[in-house]
Amino acid sequence: MSDAQTPPQTPPGPSAETTHFGFRDVPVAQKQKLVAEVFSSVAGKYDLMNDLMSMGIHRIWKRYFVGTAQVRRGDRVLDLAGGTGDIALLLRDRVGDTGSIVLGDINGAMLRVGRDRMTDKGKVGGFEYVQMNAEKLPFPEASFDLVTIAFGLRNVTDKDAALREMFRVLKPGGQARVLEFSEVKADWFKPIYDFHSFNVLPKLGSLFAGDADSYQYLAESIRKHPPQDELKAMMQAAGFARCDYKNLNAGIVAIHTGYKA
Repeated sequence: MSDAQTPPQTPPGPSAETTHFGFRDVPVAQKQKLVAEVFSSVAGKYDLMNDLMSMGIHRIWKRYFVGTAQVRRGDRVLDLAGGTGDIALLLRDRVGDTGSIVLGDINGAMLRVGRDRMTDKGKVGGFEYVQMNAEKLPFPEASFDLVTIAFGLRNVTDKDAALREMFRVLKPGGQARVLEFSEVKADWFKPIYDFHSFNVLPKLGSLFAGDADSYQYLAESIRKHPPQDELKAMMQAAGFARCDYKNLNAGIVAIHTGYKA
């Protein structure tokens, strides 16, 4: 395999004043702005690029994520980093007409895409759209029966703070679920996955979205995200009980689950 197919080596972890933005260390105060620029750039092509990058498999992951969630008719759900509304749309049928879903995202462009998408599909009831920071949720304690975040936690600057906030706003007995890219477990598949991430993804981004750099960042952000057991420990430290995870497709993604006792 050529050097171009191997992800670059990264320096030791960031200091207290810096954090990871892909493989770069940047000041903590700058990461939120840099991530916002990425998602403002890709918002219009986000769904198309997800289909191209995953060959449509992301839709199966999301259906399984929602289909195995602890949610009933009448429940109130918070979907963080809700983006273009994939998860919220799937949840809508499960909570029914008596339930409600808050679709939250820190990025206004992504949130507008999600809202417009719901309107185009005639799904106007039962949704709230709130621009919010996952590290400081604008809700009182025990507000939701279920809190979800899909493919968004890795972009949060302070993941521990976000997990604590998810715990805080859950009702007792409520469930939190995280769907996120994780650490591939099959050794034979790792070089294939690395080639796809660092060679194919940026080219797809350039060709279809006119933005190779944003997709280079997204590939790098996956590698910097805490692997399965580390994220499980972070959820436990945030207060969650009965924490567990399930790998999908050899660990390309994992579903993490925790409960508020």
